Amino acid sequence: MKRLVRFFQKSCLSMLAIVWIGNLAIATASAHWADLAVADVILADTDAQITLSIPTTLLDFADDNGDKALSQLEIDQHYRQLEQHLGSTIVLTNETGVPGTFILDPAVSSQSNERITHSTFSLTYRWPNPPQTFSIRYGLFAPELDQTQCLATITQGNRTRNIVFTPENNTVDIASGSLSWHQQIVSFLQLGVEHIFTGYDHILFLVALLLPGGNLSQLLKIVTAFTIAHSLTLTLAVLNIVTLPTALVESVIALSIVYVAAENLWRKQINHRPLLTFGFGLIHGLGFANILRDLTQSQGNLLLSLASFNIGVELGQITIVVLVFYGLRLLQNKKGDVIFRYGISGLMILMGSIWFAERALAAWQ
Repeated sequence: MKRLVRFFQKSCLSMLAIVWIGNLAIATASAHWADLAVADVILADTDAQITLSIPTTLLDFADDNGDKALSQLEIDQHYRQLEQHLGSTIVLTNETGVPGTFILDPAVSSQSNERITHSTFSLTYRWPNPPQTFSIRYGLFAPELDQTQCLATITQGNRTRNIVFTPENNTVDIASGSLSWHQQIVSFLQLGVEHIFTGYDHILFLVALLLPGGNLSQLLKIVTAFTIAHSLTLTLAVLNIVTLPTALVESVIALSIVYVAAENLWRKQINHRPLLTFGFGLIHGLGFANILRDLTQSQGNLLLSLASFNIGVELGQITIVVLVFYGLRLLQNKKGDVIFRYGISGLMILMGSIWFAERALAAWQ
């Protein structure tokens, strides 16, 4: 009876692992924030200008041919509907709650980032008198998207801040001549945590690193090496010091999963793991840089955003490490433990190979 129970438990764990990794296969190969919007907001005396780049899927009612790119003809045919939709979901008001007169530039540009096409609009809001306080409410979200957020750069005079609009935090109030820095820290801290928990390839890479086991301090060293490398190349990429094609970066990220998982099968000594993790972490850090690079290059606020983001990444990684560490300890020294770890490594090799094939193929399309 006990053997039957053990067999049932291991079978359940294996099935859960297979289903989890299978779900990753279903997830799109562009696991790096393909459904994010980017907004450049400039606040002046009596008007505000927003350059908004959003996934065209958010405006699918105007995408008549379904190619994820809005043509000028589609814009002209759906102009009133677009004006009403954008004007009602992105609202700027003054201190008395009076919304600015909304104007949508009828011209739109479509931008392909190798994975998904974004459409870029120019939005204008005007008031008869200079507002003492600007209130920005961003509500252009789609419930069916996994990572529905908007990275916004807000400039007022010589002051600039970056914030993240989410369905839960969709409003920011800005007094004349003042921009809050604490909201920027909280926004990018949250963004860093979510980057890890929704970055399926990052999670798979971390789990592959942790599968062979070890004490908690050893595992934390491995993950910290990953964070340092990730932060270094992310910073260099956002500052345009280091740039690589997105398809190449994501293909190498997939190969990093394959290599580490394969190493779990044939190497008994893994003392080199911190150094290996650092090397692959340099590539993983480039995976998110394409979105952040679209934010303002103002040095002060950019560094604050990067620091907050990277702290969030570390917090998210530590959480994953602790969960995986204690999960693996439950299996330690149990019959079938080694087979289970080998089986998971094999599935990771398969998953990483699928991702690599998808991403390499996309690069040639």
